[in-house]
Amino acid sequence: MNLQTIEVHGAEPRATIVVLHGLGADGTDFLSFADEMDLAAVGPVRWVFPRAPVRPVSINNGHRMRAWYDILGTDLVRREDETGLREAFTAVHALLDREVARGLPAHRIVLAGFSQGCAVTLGAGLRYRHRLAGLAGLSGYLPLAASTAAERSDANTLTPVFLGHGQRDGIVPLARGTASRDTLQGLGMDVQWHDYPMEHSVCLEEVRELETWLQKTLA
Repeated sequence: MNLQTIEVHGAEPRATIVVLHGLGADGTDFLSFADEMDLAAVGPVRWVFPRAPVRPVSINNGHRMRAWYDILGTDLVRREDETGLREAFTAVHALLDREVARGLPAHRIVLAGFSQGCAVTLGAGLRYRHRLAGLAGLSGYLPLAASTAAERSDANTLTPVFLGHGQRDGIVPLARGTASRDTLQGLGMDVQWHDYPMEHSVCLEEVRELETWLQKTLA
């Protein structure tokens, strides 16, 4: 899975933020983050917006769309596309390796994602062999939760995590988000949790709190 990417950056970036979009969306969905977030204190930032491959999605009657992995049904715990998830983890690891090869060490890279992108962010980030600056997950969940403790990399044991979720989310219920938070905290991770009076979306308050977290994480 060779990922197409869209990039926004200034000269000689001092950090990279990789943002993974949600199901059926596109790499352009979060381009506005590059304009909306004030990270001047960090220095020039390279924003990388990968595009998931187009594939049939079972829950949508096999309709082909951009998806990091297949969604087999509404039960996000007992019916997971493990093969697709692991392929996505591998593709994201390759993308992170590319950033390191371009001159930015892993500890200056934040991996972030929305919904499906959040799941891949948490799954891939925890398994990445180099220490990342941080993981940010919006309106998503921790995939393959039962195997996370055994498979996570020691390098990212202390990596800070930002999690945001809508209180009225009808796609990924709030309970899935809080369960993921509790699992990560149970593993000893530093999780900053926020929930908002919204549905399966992103709100301005969340953007501002994520901005503050990024400023601190990449200081």
